[in-house]
Amino acid sequence: MKHNQAKHFETPDALRHDAHTLAEDAQALLDVTRETMDEKVQAARERLSETIEHSREMYSDLQEQVVKRARKADETIHEHPYQTAFVAMGVGAMLGFILSRRN
Repeated sequence: MKHNQAKHFETPDALRHDAHTLAEDAQALLDVTRETMDEKVQAARERLSETIEHSREMYSDLQEQVVKRARKADETIHEHPYQTAFVAMGVGAMLGFILSRRN
């Protein structure tokens, strides 16, 4: 039996939600272990803090790249509307042909 629904982790909103939840859980763990004096816990807290900060920076950079590329795509489409339409029709026709042959 085939399922046409996307798995939870495959949708952008689900990924964003999961990443946000993970960051919140990690921050809560840091808060709970703040008073612990064990060296191993302190080292783990430092690594986790660094990882959270690095992840936030990566997310910000990725978000900037996506916006930049989306603007470039929008400019290209506006500069070449007919070529874009023909390419989209060609890709659609090829996908339609391929998918119709599979059934």
